Amino acid sequence: MKTWRVLAIALSFLLLSGCLVTFKDPLPAHEAAPQELIGQWSSKNAWGEPLNLHISAAGKHRYKAVSYPTAKPGQRDEYLFTVSRHGSRWYLSAPLPAKLGGHYILAGFEFDKNHELVVYNLDLEQIHQAIGQKTLSGSTVDTVEGAGVLVDSPTDQVFAYLDDPANADVFVEAVRYQRAGK
Repeated sequence: MKTWRVLAIALSFLLLSGCLVTFKDPLPAHEAAPQELIGQWSSKNAWGEPLNLHISAAGKHRYKAVSYPTAKPGQRDEYLFTVSRHGSRWYLSAPLPAKLGGHYILAGFEFDKNHELVVYNLDLEQIHQAIGQKTLSGSTVDTVEGAGVLVDSPTDQVFAYLDDPANADVFVEAVRYQRAGK
């Protein structure tokens, strides 16, 4: 359960199946997150249990996400992350523990018309295809949760791939949070 919570809770940085797309380098910490991101959020996990997420500033252009199940507030997971806006999308990047392959996760996020925080992960199979077609470079990595991919392409190349309208379906909705207390 602890490993699954690491995968599912913290902004759902990881795919629910446990198969990860990771990146060798993090996003640089040179951009401020939208103010709307900061604060208390709530959602439910795969079992329908309420979850809380608190996002706060943790330095210049660095942020901290603290997630915990409502029924067990003592079971907190903390993650530091950076954000970047590229094209019309916001991205976040966070380091992963060694048992999940280390390196960094990259996820997209947006605020929908209902002001919900929607987090998107990258589709593992499509990233595998991009590596096979030499659009991106990378390799398969094994973690305690299964096989994943480590992308080692330069950031500019990754964003060129992600910004291509032909690759719009590489983003898969992972979780949707509502502003807590509203």
